[in-house]
This record gives sequence, C-alpha cells and structure tokens, in this order.
Amino acid sequence: MRTSSNRDIDPFITLSDYACSIGDRFLRGVDPTSTAAGYRAGLRLRVLPTLGHTRLRDITTGLVDRAIDSWEATHSRSTLKNTIAALMRVLDEAVRDELIARNPVRDRADRRYRPNTELLQSKPIPALDDVTRVATACAEIHPSYGDHVMLSAFLAARSSEVGGLIVGDVDWENKMVSIERQCFPGAGGLSIKPPKRRRARRVPIIEPLEPVLRRLTTRRSRNLPLLRGPRGGVITTAALRDATGWDELVASLGLPGLRRHGLRHAGATWFANIGIPIHVVSDILGHASVETTRAYLHTDNTALQNAAARVNEHLREAAMSN
Repeated sequence: MRTSSNRDIDPFITLSDYACSIGDRFLRGVDPTSTAAGYRAGLRLRVLPTLGHTRLRDITTGLVDRAIDSWEATHSRSTLKNTIAALMRVLDEAVRDELIARNPVRDRADRRYRPNTELLQSKPIPALDDVTRVATACAEIHPSYGDHVMLSAFLAARSSEVGGLIVGDVDWENKMVSIERQCFPGAGGLSIKPPKRRRARRVPIIEPLEPVLRRLTTRRSRNLPLLRGPRGGVITTAALRDATGWDELVASLGLPGLRRHGLRHAGATWFANIGIPIHVVSDILGHASVETTRAYLHTDNTALQNAAARVNEHLREAAMSN
C-alpha cells in the first residue's frame, strides 16, 4: 500500500486508460513504416474493445486465452499475430511501470491458430496455366496489373519487393533477377528499405516470365522502376485487389479464395515440386530457415497427377515382369 501511494499511475487503472496514457511507447523498436500500423490497428480494433474495460491487475492468462479464441474465429493469422503482439507490448510496459508483476500474455496457451478446414480448402495453389489466366484477366483492366501477377508468382516475391525492383536488377547475362529492396506506401509517404532480414537474394528467370521482363527492360534506363501502376504509383496488394475486383475475378476463373500473397506460395511450390532442393528454394524466397519455407510449400494438383503417373508406370512395369 505504501508503494502504491507513491506512484503517479493509478494502480487500479484499466487497460484502455493505461494504453492512452503511454501513447506509442509500446511501439519502441518497431518499424514505423509498416509493422507499427498493424500493431496500432490490433490494439484499437480488437484489444481495447475486448479487454479495455478490465483493470490491468485483473487481466489473467485465462482471460487472454479466451480473448484470443474469440479473435482467431474471425480473423486471419497475420491479423491475430499483430493483435497479440500489441497486447503483449502494452502489458510489457505495465510490467516496467510495476503495475503488474508479470505479463500474462507471455504465459498464454501454446495452442494457437485453430485449424479452419473450410478456409484451408478455399485457398488453392494455382498451376502455371492458372496464373497466366489470372494475369491475362488482370491485364484487361490494365497491363501493369497482369505484369504484377506474373512477377509475384514467377519470382516468388512479395508485393512490396515487386514494387522495389528497378530495371538494373534484371541480369540478362546470367538470367537472374536481384531482389534488393522493397518499396511500399507507408506512414509519411513512400518507403524504400531492404528486404526482410536485410538480405538481398537472386531468383532465376523462368521462361514464361522472360517476355514480360524483356518488355519492361528494353531501352529503359537501369535506374528506373521496373513496374508502376496506371497512375505511376507502386502497386500494393490492396490496390491490386480493389482495381481488379480480385475476389470476384479469381472466383470466376475457378480459383475462389486465391490471395495475392498466394502467388508467392505458388512460385515456391513450383520450384519445390520439380525437385529443387529445399535449401535452394529457401534462398529464393529469402527465408532465414527451411522450416519457414516448408510452410510455403503445398502439394498442388500437378504434383499429385505426376505422382499418380509414376505409380501407374511402376504398376504396369511390375505387371509385365510378372
């Protein structure tokens, strides 16, 4: 009681009032151009409406688990991660202010991300021909949207990395594309920074992508952006969604649930399915470990059909020998 009376902060303060009092202090060390926006949204849209009325000292691990259970029922994994991270950071500040002894988020249940089979089934991995069809449909709205689809899939690149490419990144002598930066609209304007983990990487040029790259590089200065949208801006995943009516477009092509980021997963799967070692696929994707890469790889219809063909061939050979 004597200790509490000497504090400037009410020891019975609610989470909402405490979050308001610390402002952006919980974002120290977070990238202000990208990650910070997701954390702010997670705090404002999910954490405070769910737990804001609760006193800090009354927030238990069980309460946190139940809140996360309610969020994961309706939100994507990335949204959920941002929300949990925001709550954890705010409560870390409360520990530093000695308002609580321990952060209950750090003791939450290990089980997270309840599998949603319906959601998993609605996110197919497109085949090569599927991506070409999607790119053609997007190009009818504007050629740059079709090019963006092709670059995302055949370079297995993030949307921001496609936006960061310049003409000089295309090495025709070795038939490689260097991914050295990402570019995206962020807080305060256009942000240009290195790829994740600040590690550049090279991706081989696949034949279906070559005509696109030839058109985008021929007679153009090496320092110019490789691709820009109809109005000269960076094409973000949200811009591509809104401009093309993405969800309706892919559903009409027989690919309901295909996400823009799914194009990167598709490229990774194609590389892996033709027998490229997983550590090489990991380098192409720019992952720190092959375990991360494994989460990107999916068994598509082509791989299953090839497996069936090999089994059938083996069975025929066995029958003939008998």
